[in-house]
Amino acid sequence: MTVGDRVTGAIGPGLVVLIGIAPGDGRAEASWLIDKVANLRIFGDETGRMNRCLREVAGAALVVSQFTLYGDARRGRRPSFAHAARGERAEAVYEKIVRELERAGIETATGEFGATMSLTLTNEGPVTILLDSDKTF
Repeated sequence: MTVGDRVTGAIGPGLVVLIGIAPGDGRAEASWLIDKVANLRIFGDETGRMNRCLREVAGAALVVSQFTLYGDARRGRRPSFAHAARGERAEAVYEKIVRELERAGIETATGEFGATMSLTLTNEGPVTILLDSDKTF
């Protein structure tokens, strides 16, 4: 992850976590996401079956704030981001998620909140999982 020519975050094996934050997101949604990121069994075991979590494989998390996940392009030609939390609110939730992942023992790297970033990743599998706290609360 780079901002300009400066590396802001890098990890080895693990997860890239793109986070979109809604205006109503808070402690409950952050806690739910932290638990899922740390404990979701999506890494292969000795037989190749998805049976291990990030903690079990000693993986890391690269956490990136991504308000564009809330882009609504159903109407017109320009997406609306009205359903994304405003900067100050979103940054507070984002920082809480990063701190709590670290506190849970997950090696965590980040981008830079609000910056234009370049992200390079190798997606093995590929496995991409969408976690949406709106569907749990």
